[in-house]
Amino acid sequence: MEDKNQNDGNEQWIEERYWDFFATRFRVKNVLFSGKSPFQKVEVVETEGHGKMLLNDGLVMISERDEFVYHEMIAHVPLFVHPDPRRVLVIGGGDGGTVREVLKHQSVQLCTLVEIDQMVVDVCRKFIPQTASCLDDPRVVVTIADGVEFVARTKDKFDIVIVDSTDPIGPAQPLFGPEFYGNVKQVLTEKGVVVSQAESAFYAGETQKSLLRVLAGLFERVNLYNYTNITYPGGLWSFSFASKGLRPVWHFDPERVQKSGIEFSYYSADIHRGAFAIPTFMRKHLAEFLSEA
Repeated sequence: MEDKNQNDGNEQWIEERYWDFFATRFRVKNVLFSGKSPFQKVEVVETEGHGKMLLNDGLVMISERDEFVYHEMIAHVPLFVHPDPRRVLVIGGGDGGTVREVLKHQSVQLCTLVEIDQMVVDVCRKFIPQTASCLDDPRVVVTIADGVEFVARTKDKFDIVIVDSTDPIGPAQPLFGPEFYGNVKQVLTEKGVVVSQAESAFYAGETQKSLLRVLAGLFERVNLYNYTNITYPGGLWSFSFASKGLRPVWHFDPERVQKSGIEFSYYSADIHRGAFAIPTFMRKHLAEFLSEA
């Protein structure tokens, strides 16, 4: 995957190339930040039609126009399945959007964000407060560290672990491996749940299978659920859901969503249940690893 900045006349475009046969392009109004951290190239651009956009190594992480879809689905699904989520660990997600959604749950007493790249946190605080504004909440602890090392060493326990990672390349690659998830299982409480960014059903089917194989070897219950947005290649993307026993639909009470008083832009009780209705082509490919939801 690579990116390429292009000028069409007086217009500037940023292009994200996915593998060697697909690309998406966004028209850029201004480049707000471009820098190189020890881990990756980090950019924030202001686009026509999608607002401000964060890119890591040329890959779109978030846009202001549709970030709510990803962040609501990665956070609210596990938090509404767990009966009493109090301590949440977010690995990656330095833009702050996942933390923002986690904090909407009154039961949450602590949200620990572990982000490897200080630059990502800093530029999002400065340029994308839409996602980063809650990072200063007193319930949040921001730790700049390697998430793999953090779960290997911490003695703390968490009800929910959310792996808000980039694609399995560069610094995020170990976040898809068995050693990492073995340590995640150790830091989860008895009814703990881990949810992870699980790539594209159309373009990364083998990566999904590899991730589910790892999870199925460690957790009693493993599922995938889907969402769709406008900036990720192909539109249809997935999250994995793994637990020590909780089932994401069976143990889900839709009345909790209504009683929570939380305002959503994408998530709802119906979306929650429907997201686990896996399309036939995915189920055929992944059936050996999927539990009954």
